[in-house]
Amino acid sequence: MDNMIEQDAPEWSATVYHNGEKKTLGSAELAGKWYLIYWYPLDFTFICPTEIVGFESLKDEFESDGITVIGASTDSWFSHNAWFADRDIFPAGVTHPVIADTTHEVTKAFGMLNPALGVGFRGTVLVDNEGKVQMYSINGMDAGRSPAEILRSSQATQAGGLCGVNWTKDDDYVA
Repeated sequence: MDNMIEQDAPEWSATVYHNGEKKTLGSAELAGKWYLIYWYPLDFTFICPTEIVGFESLKDEFESDGITVIGASTDSWFSHNAWFADRDIFPAGVTHPVIADTTHEVTKAFGMLNPALGVGFRGTVLVDNEGKVQMYSINGMDAGRSPAEILRSSQATQAGGLCGVNWTKDDDYVA
């Protein structure tokens, strides 16, 4: 896998679940905007909903920084629609777009496909308003991510200065 940092993000277009509706979303619609795609392996699993709920709970904070949050898995729109309707698992629903990448094209384009399992890794990509990848990470399948840390890291990436460990938006830059 090649290093994608500061490289052009792949062009992509996909079917998405977006607040209960089936839509199409892609890099063309997001041109000139920051966006974050987080992949999770499968619908109807155990760790994945904790991450989805976490990103959903911080969606407004990402948006206030001009970052569109997009989930992604290799499940179908129909699977997303059925799972996200479960209010025991998703009490506030899922209102951010979630890619239904049944062809695996988007997942492969970003290097997020786990070929042994045929599903996406637990990965995250931040693309800037010029279409360049600014953050790229993959976790092991059994280790959930912290959406709050991804938000903080995204804010630090946007900040334009030297941001030390645990830097937050109100902190000074490292001198």
